[in-house]
Amino acid sequence: MEQVVKILIYIHASLGGVALITGLVAILTPKGQTAHKKSGSVFFYAMLASVIISMFVALSPNHHNPFLFAIGIFSLYFILTGFRALKFKKQNTNLTVDRWISVTMIITGVLMILLPVIVAKNSNIILTVFGAFGILFSVKDLILYKKPKQLRKSWLRLHLSKMLGGYIAATTAFVVVNQFFPSFYGWFIPGIIGGFIIAYWNRKITKKA
Repeated sequence: MEQVVKILIYIHASLGGVALITGLVAILTPKGQTAHKKSGSVFFYAMLASVIISMFVALSPNHHNPFLFAIGIFSLYFILTGFRALKFKKQNTNLTVDRWISVTMIITGVLMILLPVIVAKNSNIILTVFGAFGILFSVKDLILYKKPKQLRKSWLRLHLSKMLGGYIAATTAFVVVNQFFPSFYGWFIPGIIGGFIIAYWNRKITKKA
């Protein structure tokens, strides 16, 4: 079993590298063109597989890690909602799956905030911040899902914002694993920088609209 886990860790790291490269290509290439679509698709599936593998490893004997499992759900939330946002440009989209994704993130976010306090009698700043953001985005999703017309108009903004959120998650993992920043700063610096990039794209989309 241990040998299998080691192989999975190598596969997880390799897929993470693919996600970092293809995600950057998708960000830099003109939106809507073939290069963007293909690189974006590769990023999504590479990231999806990498995160699922990491969550499996986090549940494995001798590698049990609820912290990384929760971060995996947080990462999945962004790439899944970002990918599914492409469907919102169509009328009468079935939102059952999307609602379940958001509800799952809300439940996970609450547990990320409360469990460290209940179990360890101490809050975890990383889980608290990530959990709070996950809850905030998910609640906004659920509110928007009740407004079909607004949802259809917002598909591009949602797609870019959420996929960029997924890329931030991949970048954060790379930064933390390689210890580019001391202490816990590596968990937040990519998100802060990425937040400015997301704000830039949202403004650009709003001006075009």
